Amino acid sequence: MKAAVDEGTFITVWHETGGSAAEVARRLGVAERNVHARRSRIEAKKGIVLASRDNRTNRPRVAPPGRMTHDLQNGTVLVGSDAHVWPSGELTTAQRGFIHLAKTLKPDVIVLNGDVFDGATVSRFPAGSWAQEERPSVQQELEACQAFCDAIVKAYPAKRFWCLGNHDMRLEARLAAVAPQYKNVFGTALKDHFPEWQQGMSLWIGDTVIKHRWHGGLHAPHLNALKSGRSMVTGHLHSLKVTPWTDYTGDRYGVDCGTLADPFGPQFDYVEDAPRAWRAGGAWLTYKDGRLLMPELFSVWDEDTIQFRGQLIRV
Repeated sequence: MKAAVDEGTFITVWHETGGSAAEVARRLGVAERNVHARRSRIEAKKGIVLASRDNRTNRPRVAPPGRMTHDLQNGTVLVGSDAHVWPSGELTTAQRGFIHLAKTLKPDVIVLNGDVFDGATVSRFPAGSWAQEERPSVQQELEACQAFCDAIVKAYPAKRFWCLGNHDMRLEARLAAVAPQYKNVFGTALKDHFPEWQQGMSLWIGDTVIKHRWHGGLHAPHLNALKSGRSMVTGHLHSLKVTPWTDYTGDRYGVDCGTLADPFGPQFDYVEDAPRAWRAGGAWLTYKDGRLLMPELFSVWDEDTIQFRGQLIRV
């Protein structure tokens, strides 16, 4: 029986063959199905993408547009979603809590998992009644988002990623619809205003995919973990919960990061004062040897306090 090569050798051979699983199998003297399985394990462990070749065209497959990767074998990640930053002059309790944890716990990676920018005036929803307070301009929102993001960077200079949400994309979507001639003009893209953050549609770390949304509804975290075959951390639904799933491959987790906004803030007037099962908070991820441990959550206790790991923390 041929001895298995180490991961470094496998990766080298993979690149030398241009991502041809058949050729890797021939060189290593193993079955092609074993090559595919080994490749998947290495991608999950190292948070990398080993690009393959399309059997139909013989051209290299590349990572999907917008996919970001980060190799983190042992370390921590702080994830916050749906900040919907509102230019009121004050940060919400969850936003202050997020900054506090970044400063005190010093995570290796900080992720904003979508909808930092709300885009109230470029929304598809009605503007509400005339009696309501006037909505902030795009400029006002951008400045408020910049202040929030700058506070995070100042708290602790970790590696930073921003997985775009549907609200984040409102800025460019509106411009693309009414003024497509301004494509690529500096300032018309959201990333132009946040140069210290790497933006994309998803972030792959170890055995985990972090992205703003996939499945919807009450059981979204469960379905995300079940159908993706990986642990998946999402936002969008504001529910703040962890749902484990276990099968023959082991444990994985569906995580909803909740919201860093006030669930009853003015940006959500389209809910029409209906009850909502939303919770303010965020997620803390810990990796050991490339595997995700049981995710932890922090949540808002009252207007000045968050709860985390059995403690009440004033922020």
